[in-house]
Amino acid sequence: MSGKNGPVRFRRPQTSLLVASLIIASCIVGMGYAVSISVTGKARLGLPATIEEIDPVRSATQVPAQTRVFVDLASGYTGVLVVDGLELETVNLDDLRGRTPSGKQISTPPTTAFEPGNATLTFHPNEDAPIDKFTEGEHVVQVIFWKVTESRASAHTYSWTFNVF
Repeated sequence: MSGKNGPVRFRRPQTSLLVASLIIASCIVGMGYAVSISVTGKARLGLPATIEEIDPVRSATQVPAQTRVFVDLASGYTGVLVVDGLELETVNLDDLRGRTPSGKQISTPPTTAFEPGNATLTFHPNEDAPIDKFTEGEHVVQVIFWKVTESRASAHTYSWTFNVF
């Protein structure tokens, strides 16, 4: 083969440059593979399909003592919260609205509030509640949930822990 200035000669590749290029290429391929198999977001939490969100998240550390416990269930589900082995009374907010004169602010009792329109369970520790604050250390939360059209006998459970600082 010849070029404008005479025959073309091929250089022998530098071994160190070839090795460095192979290492860089394999790192790029490895990073691409890692991103493709990584688990993030809701999938990382390992939540059942019928639970959309929990708070505090599973295995959370540095949680404040007055943090709320929150579970967002799939539409059409209801449930109860059990915190450190204590089942908390659950109040349906629609029932409270029916008993409150129109135009008046609804005051939520110091228990778990169930919002049927959003299928959420929320508990805020306070001095009138069975749990006034979370003590330092690990706490276990269990949600027992079932379809609104079924009974609690067909309930499922999901548990997680969090740590208060």
